[in-house]
Amino acid sequence: MGQIATRAGAREDGSNGAAGEAEPLPQDNASLLHRIEQFLFMEARLQDTHAYDEWEALWTDDATYWVPANGHDIDPETQMSIIYDNRSRIGVRIGQLKTGRRHTQTPPSNLARIISNVELVERSGDEVAVRANAFIYEDNLRGETMWAARNEYRLRFVDGEIKMVRKKVGLVNNHKPIYTLSFLV
Repeated sequence: MGQIATRAGAREDGSNGAAGEAEPLPQDNASLLHRIEQFLFMEARLQDTHAYDEWEALWTDDATYWVPANGHDIDPETQMSIIYDNRSRIGVRIGQLKTGRRHTQTPPSNLARIISNVELVERSGDEVAVRANAFIYEDNLRGETMWAARNEYRLRFVDGEIKMVRKKVGLVNNHKPIYTLSFLV
């Protein structure tokens, strides 16, 4: 894999060069990519198996979970989004899913996700920007639905673990009516 962009002043290895500074990111891009892929695969499994508490634990306190509507480059502060959650709202969403009173999720959808085309985009200190494609198969009482998305992530290494700072799920068909999206996408 070729070199990825880094912020001004940062070395290719992700550190800023300060003496004695701990290096939270793997030194080489191949190791970093492998670790991030494993994280994204785990996140997909947690979503597919409705492991809500474990999925919620993947987020930082300053997180944003965003699913745009009517295009991919909209301003979520001024235009409608399917989901635009801060960290507090992510917790509320998880609490609602756990009640069992989401009628479109009674019984919960059977889900299977494929994550592919994972790309490292940028390193900045202890954060990495990543892109990946997702294909989600949903089976429930209404029938079968297939969802495709181009995801963008901002991941942060915190005490040696990867956490999500930002996740943008760009549904390929977000310009069309979406009848229900009541699972973790």
